Amino acid sequence: MIPKISTLGGYLHEYQKSVANPIGFWSNIAETFHWRKKWDEVLNWDFNKAEIEWFKGGKLNITENIFERNLFLRYEQIALIWEPNDPNEKAKTYTYNQLFTEVKKFANVLKNHDVKKGDRVAIYMPMIPELTIAMLACARIGAIHSIVFAGFSANALSERIIDAEAKILITADGGFRGSKSFDLKSIADEALERCPSIKSNIVVKRTGKDILWHKEIDFWWHDEMEKVDDIALAITMDAEDPLFILYTSGSTGKPKGVVHTIGGYMVYAAYTFRNVFQYSDGDIFFCAADIGWITGHSYIVYGPLLEGATTLMFEGIPTFPNAGRYWKIIEKYQVNQFYTSPTAIRSLIAMGQNWVENLNLKSLKVLGTVGEPINEEAWHWYHDHVGNNKCPIVDTWWQTETGGIMISPLAGIIPTKPAFATLPLPGIQPMILDNEGKKLNANSVEGNLCIKYPWPGIARTHWHDHERFKESYFSQFPGYYFTGDGVKRDEDGYYRILGRMDDVINVSGHRLGTAEIENAINEHPLVSESAVVGYSHPIKGQGIYAYVVCTEIPKKDEGMELKNSLRIGVSKMISAIAKPDIIQFTTGLPKTRSGKIMRRILRKIAENSEDYGDITTLTNPEIVKELIERHKKLLEDTL
Repeated sequence: MIPKISTLGGYLHEYQKSVANPIGFWSNIAETFHWRKKWDEVLNWDFNKAEIEWFKGGKLNITENIFERNLFLRYEQIALIWEPNDPNEKAKTYTYNQLFTEVKKFANVLKNHDVKKGDRVAIYMPMIPELTIAMLACARIGAIHSIVFAGFSANALSERIIDAEAKILITADGGFRGSKSFDLKSIADEALERCPSIKSNIVVKRTGKDILWHKEIDFWWHDEMEKVDDIALAITMDAEDPLFILYTSGSTGKPKGVVHTIGGYMVYAAYTFRNVFQYSDGDIFFCAADIGWITGHSYIVYGPLLEGATTLMFEGIPTFPNAGRYWKIIEKYQVNQFYTSPTAIRSLIAMGQNWVENLNLKSLKVLGTVGEPINEEAWHWYHDHVGNNKCPIVDTWWQTETGGIMISPLAGIIPTKPAFATLPLPGIQPMILDNEGKKLNANSVEGNLCIKYPWPGIARTHWHDHERFKESYFSQFPGYYFTGDGVKRDEDGYYRILGRMDDVINVSGHRLGTAEIENAINEHPLVSESAVVGYSHPIKGQGIYAYVVCTEIPKKDEGMELKNSLRIGVSKMISAIAKPDIIQFTTGLPKTRSGKIMRRILRKIAENSEDYGDITTLTNPEIVKELIERHKKLLEDTL
């Protein structure tokens, strides 16, 4: 297993070691895993070309490191606990051996459907055990999984399938979320009308509702599993072979297919899981994320299972059947580490603290947050009422592209400070640069967060678009990985993440590209142009504010109809998550002489700030006054 740092002195020693000799540091960590052939070279990199290779020439299979490596000691240990949406439905548990059996059987199902090493498999499923089984089965046979969040629309699903040229889709008839059920099969059917690469659609029966069936390509999961045995040897993979593609929104409309490779991701996910959460054998780890996002990949599935942990997977939402659901789950399973988003915490604060009182949460040792910076009020409530003033909070900063946690306290080791991610993990070398690329070496500075040296979990490319990968992360500050986030470093050297510097909005921990939302809004025949910005939202962290240009401003009732139509359109084209919270109609947008929209001004208006900066460079400075007046009228109408 990964060695665990246990003291502050130990952290400082490991950090210094990792900076002085990163090759030796990561080589020693990697030695704890099973390799069929050891690597020829630990690291080969050039940030100017956006080229990174870790453990080059090493041969392995990540599922051997989850199962064969762990089975001797953990054959009957619980690997996965599945808690269903409805607390009255029976939960499921899988020992390491039982989960291994299911993974091998589904690996054979995939092989029966002609899935081979290097083929892409799209997965569009609710939070059910079959999702975990499917992704591990892909890894077992060398297929590249691409999981699409089950809240995405048919259009968003088809975009991702087409870009990845996926051969197989794995989905379900539907799923349950709170008091509602939702359909997946018909959405998948609509998407597949535009996806000629898909040869089979394997469907899990979850809701049991009637669905359309296309016998040429549709296959029931349970029928396919009955046709196979449980003998499936792991395929030998190279350390730099892709493990998965995960699509994330960027500042342009097209989603980015972030590629993570096997060896480096394996080492980094396991290392960060063990050390950040201070996991000990026998603990129960509960990450409340969705596997459709990177947090679920790294800290529900790969990180915990590589380290022989018991990981808990939850299908539902924190407010069903009431706002005490998370705390009931923690009490029921005696959870030791709990990892969720600031948005979830803020929404539960609004429900009242009575839901968390009078429950036995004494098993908790560590609390964590992910997806966005946590505000101080939420931090204190979480610490006081959930952690009973005794559980350290690991406020973790990382990204889809980093593969794992980058800046965070190590639980109980690095002293915490509300709203600060604190210090970098061993192996991570952050730098703060000003807008001209000058290093800001002192404490008490603020600027652009960059990383100057590669770590094993770093993404390798964008699927079929390496130039975009290079442009996104390595062009603005040559020689550095640019995270896209602003950061402040205080007098103690602690890091506080300030949020996105580009046109990406962080809504409830979900990154949404403004261009993608604008493209959806602009599809409406009554809309000539739009601009989307983020604004401070008391629950979601950031809300979506859309300025919509119409040739004729609609009257009140017509405006309500148009707003409803736009929200439905965005939901259908992207996801309900992307629906604008506020829509403001306008006759124009503030633009420079080159035609660029001045989003800085739009953000200021949305935030009720009067510091608009210099507007003399605008071709239409008079539009600013109109926008302000219409914004004020919007506020009056909602009061």
